Amino acid sequence: MKNPFNHLDKILEHRLRLQIMSVLVANQFYDYNSLKELLEITDGNLASNLKTLEREKYITVSKSFMDRKPLTKYKITDKGRTAFNNHIDAMEALVSLQKQLNN
Repeated sequence: MKNPFNHLDKILEHRLRLQIMSVLVANQFYDYNSLKELLEITDGNLASNLKTLEREKYITVSKSFMDRKPLTKYKITDKGRTAFNNHIDAMEALVSLQKQLNN
């Protein structure tokens, strides 16, 4: 990878979106309230970042009801998993490059 900076995903450079994707990579799905609690963020902040990930087709959303209460679940897509893995690979390449420069 000649220039790892060129391989970073602009969508995933945002801290909260990277955190959301990290949770979804590690879990089959995650619901809205659990994400909000885990990440300790406001409804507005979570909603806007989820919309961005959904617009990019990095996640899918399913809505249902549980005991008459709405339940919104999020799942990572294949496109999202690939983008996440490529972003992590680019970050690892940057760390490796930095280590080489420091030696």
